[in-house]
Amino acid sequence: MAVTYWRKQGVEPLFPDLLWSRPENRQHSGKLLIIGGNLHGFAAPATAYQEALTAGIGVSKVLLPNALQKTVGRILENGEYAPSTPSGSFNQQALATWMEWSQWADGILLAGDLGRNSETAITIENFVSKTTNPIVITKDAIDYFYANPNAILQHSKTTLVLSLAQLQKLSKEAKTEHPVTFGMGLPQLVEWLHNFSNKHKARIMVYHLGNILVAVQGQVTSTSVGEKNTWRVKTAAHAAVWWLQNPSKPLEALTTSLV
Repeated sequence: MAVTYWRKQGVEPLFPDLLWSRPENRQHSGKLLIIGGNLHGFAAPATAYQEALTAGIGVSKVLLPNALQKTVGRILENGEYAPSTPSGSFNQQALATWMEWSQWADGILLAGDLGRNSETAITIENFVSKTTNPIVITKDAIDYFYANPNAILQHSKTTLVLSLAQLQKLSKEAKTEHPVTFGMGLPQLVEWLHNFSNKHKARIMVYHLGNILVAVQGQVTSTSVGEKNTWRVKTAAHAAVWWLQNPSKPLEALTTSLV
């Protein structure tokens, strides 16, 4: 029996209508809030900002811990700052600033480089539970949810851009019946994502065997992208832009963002 839930995207986009219906000027192209960074690293949010501009966002703000303000205040345009711990990560008081800026934004990207801090963990989980925006989560921001995977897996407005290892860990902690394995062929992973995304609300974007797979409510697309060493931040930024511009068409938007 033919598989009806898997579509493959080549050079030509699967959903060309989305390309033709894009906003013609930046005033109507949406507002993206990028959150990430810690005192010892801010490459992920900085890269995400540049990629969001490339993807066609109207305006983007980068929210960093205020421990970075002296370091990057004159380097990074459109930077905003929230309270940080003594070690330079977001503290619990940062939640109020995150929520304030989320009211401004049409979409959120948790871009990573957040470090490992218990206060940051509390802030992230509280923020995800409270925000009503579409929210894309990638890199080490995913890792904060291993202890409570359903906080993002059953969140109706999350997209997870994650490695196969992260998907394996997250699904294991969620006590998924069948595990993800690195030895899976592409058809096997597609079938697994079909079943997994039928049971969980989160949208999934994962790289495997030269393809980036998108899974939304049982439907799966694959886009051949060749060998990738670093892909998550760029992919997440483009996904966030396309999704906030097409909030009612997540599968189509996330897939088209890969063209």
